Amino acid sequence: MTSHPHSAASGPLAGTVALITGASSGIGEGTALALAALGARVTVVARRADRLDALVEKIESTGGHALAVGADITDEGQAHAVVARAVETYGRLDTVVANAGVMILGPITGADTTDWRRMIELNTLGLMYTAHAAAPHLLEAAAGGPREVTDLVLVSSTAGRVVRGGGGVYNASKYAVTAFGEAFRREVTQRHLRVSLVEPGAVATELPLQNRPEVQERMYERYSTMERLRPADVADTIAFIVTRPRHVAVNEVLIRPTDQQD
Repeated sequence: MTSHPHSAASGPLAGTVALITGASSGIGEGTALALAALGARVTVVARRADRLDALVEKIESTGGHALAVGADITDEGQAHAVVARAVETYGRLDTVVANAGVMILGPITGADTTDWRRMIELNTLGLMYTAHAAAPHLLEAAAGGPREVTDLVLVSSTAGRVVRGGGGVYNASKYAVTAFGEAFRREVTQRHLRVSLVEPGAVATELPLQNRPEVQERMYERYSTMERLRPADVADTIAFIVTRPRHVAVNEVLIRPTDQQD
């Protein structure tokens, strides 16, 4: 990960609180480390609570502050409870990175629609529930110090812009994030809550492991000719977005490996 020159106590996010979903691995874990290094107190959320404990230990070992909350944000009540826990613990909420997601590829014809529900419930509804729960707290924090601006970062995918065969419902779940994010941005931007969409291409994470062996094989075959992004690359992009001056909103970032075509 790119090193940040600030100490946590004096970094650009000092005095702020961040919440990251899907933080047990990959982009979410990398983002939690990056924001903590910039001074934010972070609440990390995922279903795999044991991994969150290890992440908290890592953050605290470098002088940061972190809280682990095991939860399934596809349950609206749990999504709201997670946000409430962060605010109750740290007193405010300035940055939310809605990152939790799942990618299960395959044709639409003959599909197991259980997979469809998993993707829509997590990638779309879980993200929406998180944003809905966080909005009042983000708006309240934007109205005062220390930065007088707050951020909601929605982690989507190139799949939210480019449709490829064999991923129709995954594409649909991410296209929905794009529409939701832009609509929400228009509602809140004049109150200094910035809504940003981050659309990574191929990233070296555990995401392919959700798929059937034959699908994994095809994915790795595609990746074999490509130097994929690392989670830290996307985390650094998110850190850049949330540390801009109050008058600067980075609304959308499409970030691909250099040698990825679509």
